[in-house]
Amino acid sequence: MPGVANVVAVSSGKGGVGKSTISTNLAATWASRGHRVGLLDADIYGPDIPTMFGLQGKPRIENETVIPLEAHGVKLMSIGFLIDEDAPAIWRGPIIMGVIKQFLQQVAWGELDYLVIDLPPGTGDAQLSLCQLVKVDGAVMVTTPQDVAVGGVLRGIRMFEKLDVPVLGIVENMRGFACPNCSEVHEIFGSGGGERLAASIEVPFLGAAPLGVAVREEGDRGVPTSLGRPDSPEAVAFGEIASAAAARLEELKNRA
Repeated sequence: MPGVANVVAVSSGKGGVGKSTISTNLAATWASRGHRVGLLDADIYGPDIPTMFGLQGKPRIENETVIPLEAHGVKLMSIGFLIDEDAPAIWRGPIIMGVIKQFLQQVAWGELDYLVIDLPPGTGDAQLSLCQLVKVDGAVMVTTPQDVAVGGVLRGIRMFEKLDVPVLGIVENMRGFACPNCSEVHEIFGSGGGERLAASIEVPFLGAAPLGVAVREEGDRGVPTSLGRPDSPEAVAFGEIASAAAARLEELKNRA
């Protein structure tokens, strides 16, 4: 994409692992560090990015080009800005490809250091459409620790490999819950599944984020956790993941 230095896809093997949370906090963290950042919500069936950034309303159009909305220093585009909140997205593959193409080519993204693309879970039309339309510089795979989520990540990694998209690494989300009353860490979803997968297939492990109330509370009020609760364990983890992903991108570009 002209003017965009790095296109980063965030994907997962299954839903409910916090992929949009990682996308949101990657984008917000990079923007808070002075980078020019955009976030494209390509999760057509579950567009959560407007809620997580606390935005409503429709983007304006100038000279047949869509002007993205902006919040917390991040340029944003989502199907959630264009359809009613309760409207189901019952669309077939060609329509999905058309929407993603418009979001890539007809939105005034301008000069960006990072364009983060929040993909739907799985290995379907959205992923294929994206990789056919634009050069993706790297993919971040998100999982929770348990086997049922980790297995889906492996399938997603194999898909990106077939599409010649470098995998930046794996993020393990919701690793352990620190009980505020008993001061113990409860491994609700287990621990280490994503890290073990990364080691077994020689893919970088970008980091783990704990399960906590800060993500839910900040997400509900439309503020990325990394900005709204910068001292929380979750925000600290998101910052480390953003640093690791940026370093991995730089490493891949230096190799090229």
